Amino acid sequence: MKRRHLIAAALVSVAVPAFAAGSDVLAQVRQRLADAPVLKGAFEQRKTVKGFRNPLVSRGDFLVARERGVVWATREPFASQLIVTRDRLLSKQADGSVNTRVDAAHEPGIRAVNEMLFALMAADLAALSARFEIDGALQGKDGWRLALKPRDAALAQWVARIELEGDRFVRKVRFTEAGGDSSEIVLSGHVTAAALTRDDAARFD
Repeated sequence: MKRRHLIAAALVSVAVPAFAAGSDVLAQVRQRLADAPVLKGAFEQRKTVKGFRNPLVSRGDFLVARERGVVWATREPFASQLIVTRDRLLSKQADGSVNTRVDAAHEPGIRAVNEMLFALMAADLAALSARFEIDGALQGKDGWRLALKPRDAALAQWVARIELEGDRFVRKVRFTEAGGDSSEIVLSGHVTAAALTRDDAARFD
């Protein structure tokens, strides 16, 4: 997998009409979100690539650990894992062999990408606000929607727009890449925990 595609995949590894922008809206969204050290669940991703009529559909599960990072494990149609920590981005094949590794020490931009991915998966609005202009609106008793636009040109090289929907958790992510490809990811089956199990911790190795 090419490095640019790997980073774009990491960015996704999470219709916004007439948003009412404001820090008060973001504060209320933050209050509605669950705050857990560990979050697990399932995903279905539909990626639309320019020049192809039908979207590419993949399914799997994800693991977000506040102190470790994100594991994005695709089960269908082909098994693979994307592991993101603060210092590296790792792609593994089904047999556990490393396909691609990008270290922050050699790719300065990867740290910013990884921090953004953490913030997206955990809906860390304070961190996202530092890198994106955010518009949003509350929906009903528990719901919310946010639209994110990159503040700086470097990040805009990868992403044009991100839209998030959710309630206690992020339920849907729409990601539009700068090159025109787009992804819609539906997250479900959310489970929170106070700490990683031994097996889950090993997934970051």
